Amino acid sequence: MSPADHLTWRCLPFDALHARTLYRLLQLRTEVFVMEQNCAFQDMDGADPACFHLLGESVDGALLGYARLVPAGLKFPEASIGRVISAQAARGTGIGHVLMREAIGAAHALWGAQPIRIGAQARLQAFYRQHGFEPASDIYLEDGIDHIEMLRAV
Repeated sequence: MSPADHLTWRCLPFDALHARTLYRLLQLRTEVFVMEQNCAFQDMDGADPACFHLLGESVDGALLGYARLVPAGLKFPEASIGRVISAQAARGTGIGHVLMREAIGAAHALWGAQPIRIGAQARLQAFYRQHGFEPASDIYLEDGIDHIEMLRAV
C-alpha cells in the first residue's frame, strides 16, 4: 500500500471549514498554483462558498490532497471538479489517482450520478483520461497556461 492509501478524506461545505483548515487549503492552493506554477491569478474567485471541499489528510494532519467540488451551473452547466492538487511531498505515491477517485465519488454522492466537466491543464489530459474524462473543447489559454475542457459521462 502506498502512503496515498492511508489518507483520511473529508468532504465539507465551505461553512463547515474551520479557520485553520481553510488557511491550510488556501496555502496549498497558493503554493502549487501561484508559486510552483509561477502563475499570478485570482484563486479566491468567489466560488468557494458555494462549493464542497475535498481534503485528503495524513495521520499527522498534513493536507496532501485537495479538490474543489463545484455544483452544476456555477462554472459549467454540469457539476465540476477543480483546484485539483497533490502536495509536493505526496507526489509519486499515487495520490492524484486516489484524489480523483474520491472526488468523482463525492460529486456523485452529493449530486447523483451525472456528467462532470473540468477545465484541465492540457498537459494533464492523459491523467484525466484514466478517470473517464474525454476532451470536449479546443485547447485555450487560461492564466497563461494551456487548458482544455474535458467531460466525463455518467
